[in-house]
Amino acid sequence: MGKKSYLAMRSEQEATHLIASDFKDVVFAAKNLTNHAIKLASWGLGTTLLQWIASFAAIYLLILDRTNWKTNILTALLIPYIFLSLPSLLFNILRGEVGKWIAFVAVVLRLFFPRRFPDWLELPGALILLIVVAPSLFSGTIRDGWIGVVICLAIAAYLLQEHIRASGGFRNSFTKVNGISNTIGIILLLVYPAWAFFTHIL
Repeated sequence: MGKKSYLAMRSEQEATHLIASDFKDVVFAAKNLTNHAIKLASWGLGTTLLQWIASFAAIYLLILDRTNWKTNILTALLIPYIFLSLPSLLFNILRGEVGKWIAFVAVVLRLFFPRRFPDWLELPGALILLIVVAPSLFSGTIRDGWIGVVICLAIAAYLLQEHIRASGGFRNSFTKVNGISNTIGIILLLVYPAWAFFTHIL
């Protein structure tokens, strides 16, 4: 009788110990899952924020200030950069009916009213057309993959190198007219793909 109660008590203790051990394992796994989810979310949030900043910097360099530096840098390279780095929300809006109407109006103005079509709208019009007509290989696969990030990184590095060389050095690139805004804008172009490439490797 005493032996049976001892065995029953021992099996209850072992079961309690196993449950406690399993519960510790579950708590440890939940902590790891939470830490990894927070880390991945912060990386994704940082990448998205830098993507928005880089896209607006590229648009600024393309439209607002291009008359001051278009002779020194190949401004047309900003078109594929914006195409590849534009946040998905804006890209999908411009790829839909809104973008088709903008492209349609731009083509009609360019064909039938060429004198009314300003020169500074040539590249933005080309960007809208590229977004609307790009095959899914470019608009989905390459744009959302590491190849698009590498292309953006190469474009940004080339533009920064050309801008510094045209300004006569890194220090001079900040002292010329609109030099600070242009240099900071180009550096912002470099930060997003560098960060995206770093997080992609990890």
